[in-house]
Amino acid sequence: MLVQHLELICFCPFFLCLQAWCMPCSFWTWPCTCSSWNGKCKHELLVEACRLYSKFSARPSSLEAIPAVIEKAVRTSIYGRPGACYIDIPGDFVNLEVNKSSVKYVECCPEPPISMAEEAAVSKAASFIAHSRKPLLIIGKGAAYSRAENSIRKLVDQCGLPFLPTPMGKGVVPDNHPHCVAAARSRALQHADVIILLGARLNWILHFGLPPRFRPDVKIIQVDICAEELGNNVKPVAALLGDIKAVTEQLLDQLNKKHWTYPSDTYWWKDLRAKIQSNEQTSKALSLQQNLPMNYYKVFHHIREHLPKDCLLISEGANTMDIGRTMLPNYHPRHRLDAGTFGTMGVGLGFAVAAAMVTKDHNPEQRVVCIEGDSAFGFSGMEVETMCRYNLPVILIIVNNNGIYSGLDAETWNEMLKLGEPSTCVPPVSLLPNAHYEKIMSAFGGKGYFVQTPEELQAALKKSLAEKHVPSLINDFHWLTRSNL
Repeated sequence: MLVQHLELICFCPFFLCLQAWCMPCSFWTWPCTCSSWNGKCKHELLVEACRLYSKFSARPSSLEAIPAVIEKAVRTSIYGRPGACYIDIPGDFVNLEVNKSSVKYVECCPEPPISMAEEAAVSKAASFIAHSRKPLLIIGKGAAYSRAENSIRKLVDQCGLPFLPTPMGKGVVPDNHPHCVAAARSRALQHADVIILLGARLNWILHFGLPPRFRPDVKIIQVDICAEELGNNVKPVAALLGDIKAVTEQLLDQLNKKHWTYPSDTYWWKDLRAKIQSNEQTSKALSLQQNLPMNYYKVFHHIREHLPKDCLLISEGANTMDIGRTMLPNYHPRHRLDAGTFGTMGVGLGFAVAAAMVTKDHNPEQRVVCIEGDSAFGFSGMEVETMCRYNLPVILIIVNNNGIYSGLDAETWNEMLKLGEPSTCVPPVSLLPNAHYEKIMSAFGGKGYFVQTPEELQAALKKSLAEKHVPSLINDFHWLTRSNL
């Protein structure tokens, strides 16, 4: 029965953390015949190609071997750092029969083993933390993968540490926690003298840990389950290899022995709070502007007012994703997906489909909200057909500004066309103005809304949240110039 349903099943590894049953694996069936391609069958090349991007890639040699291959894929995907696996099922297997007694059944793999850091390394890290003047805790998606939210919340509360979540680490400790310094992100990164990395990479999202975004003499304490990740870009003063949850508890034990708590009245806290207040006031002023078209902050302000706190939030784009990270809070772990480590565009709607399939069976009342820039939507917009086909009540919101970062209004577009061919005179970051993306959703039976004012946006959001059977697309058109960004 398993093979009969293996057309193409893809799950993002992030959703492994949402539901234990959800395998972060892909299965692909191929027809029994294939033409030669440089001496190899196409599916053989695909298995090899997927090996570059997944933890495990294989093609069962027989029906009897399928259970063992599946078990290995699941085990590989959840052991160590979670990751995707690929299994290629030949299409001719679908109609084959096999003697039940010859099938190689295997037991489901046990839960992943929990590894702990060396005590000497933990003690060294605790000493650096206790002697820091400007500590900062950075919470990465590895902390969400390891389900370390309770331990990290305890570390933050007991030790009084300021913390900064990475985009997919948001919600491990709620964004509205008083120790969250996301609103003073640049100030926190630039001046912290000791940084504790909990499952976060020093990649482009964190400016590679290098000056001028970081202090030249910053001391990095790195906690990661992947040994190869330790020391990338910046050499840590303490490298703690192990499960984030387990190592966090080890750090707590060491800091409790020292009876250490970071004081709440230090200059560092006063500086961070002043910057937070200043930035929040600026954001609030932008979100309350009355002029039209709406700016990003006003759009996100009205979206935030209506979103359920437990919704699964998916976002991608340029300004849409970047500003959305600051304006749309997360209150629960593993409730946000965006472009992630590789800054990939076109993944948002696929994430939304996977999330909606999970919630449909396990939490039907939970809403999946996908907020896209218009360019990001263009990469995979036809996935709205998939949402309609499977009756997935995803709420899609497109923040439409006619291009990447900013496009052209219709009048300027028409004036530029007088200069010659669009391919030679129109900026490559511009898209067709006033595109009605909502009609794509309507074409497949979903609900489409074109909005330009706060009142229209609020009304469309209320209708979309009330809809429980078909997807909705809100095309929020707000062409922007640099001046009203």
